[in-house]
Amino acid sequence: MQNRNNLLHPLTVLLGKTNSTTEEQETETSSLNNIPEFTPDVSSTSSFELVDARDTRLGRDSPFDFGKRVLKDDEEVWNHNAWDNVEWGEEQIKAAEEKIQKQYENPVPEFDKNLYNSNPSRYWDIFYKNNRENFFKDRKWLQVEFPSLYEATKPDAGPKTIFEIGCGAGNTFFPILNENENEQLKIVAADFAPRAVELVKESEQFNPKYGHATVWDLANTEGQLPDGIEPHSVDIAVMIFVFSALSPEQWETAMDNLHKIMKPGGQILFRDYGRYDLAQVRFKKNRLLDDNFYVRGDGTRVYFFTEQELREIFTKKYFVEDQIGTDRRLLVNRKRQLKMYRVWLQAVFKVPELEVKENSS
Repeated sequence: MQNRNNLLHPLTVLLGKTNSTTEEQETETSSLNNIPEFTPDVSSTSSFELVDARDTRLGRDSPFDFGKRVLKDDEEVWNHNAWDNVEWGEEQIKAAEEKIQKQYENPVPEFDKNLYNSNPSRYWDIFYKNNRENFFKDRKWLQVEFPSLYEATKPDAGPKTIFEIGCGAGNTFFPILNENENEQLKIVAADFAPRAVELVKESEQFNPKYGHATVWDLANTEGQLPDGIEPHSVDIAVMIFVFSALSPEQWETAMDNLHKIMKPGGQILFRDYGRYDLAQVRFKKNRLLDDNFYVRGDGTRVYFFTEQELREIFTKKYFVEDQIGTDRRLLVNRKRQLKMYRVWLQAVFKVPELEVKENSS
């Protein structure tokens, strides 16, 4: 019989008897004090290769220094809290793969797996109920990573529609709304968790003149459009730590729905978890749902992508790759001498002008 001590039963989560947080929140913090003090075994048992910085962080502008701190000497690793563009050597990749392979020995039991996959929005709704006051600050890094978002807020930008998919508590929605000087801007926030949408609407920062929030599931099988969004009307779609919550079986439906709302010439801004990220390697027993797909202790799901997977998913039918980058970062806890390797994927996809016109209904 499998050991289930490391997994909260789905019914326990549904009854609200958990108050756990997600790895996404760990990525948003600006202080290592808020990151759990853990480290995968690979940090101490294998070596890593350090190379010159490569421009994989999209939209980086010269006034910004973050993303340019490169570790050139192993002895300097404890001099700073974070290092960028840290490449893994073969030994470290092998060690991470061994950790992941062990997860297959104790996957999520089939009965529980069906419960987690049958109504994923319910677990996110409970998450937002239990963590109403525990969200991190607004994503100020958006101005560096995705400058086109802020270009749309300029006074002379003209009519623009920005659609944030998986808005959560509005950590992307509000920074854009607060910077807006464009009288013709429309920004819509959507989430499949009703309580998340409530958080956005109840915020003092919410401005209905330019902003709208609605409940919508990107992977809904009925092909329903979100409230406030017309077919092929979105100039910029924002997908930050949202696509990983979908199962692989939902990807194609999600692409179909995304295609229905995107404007010819529009763009999709993407950031999510990458393969071998610390969050993936650290999962223990009874968390593996499928290949590279997991359930957290609070019942929410997460997938870890590769660049090639993203390329195949988005360009298979509708979109064109503009840029894909892997953001590899080494975070260190200098007090406890811990190393934490984070891997995120970032991308921009575009909507061809002719393709949307020919396929629109």
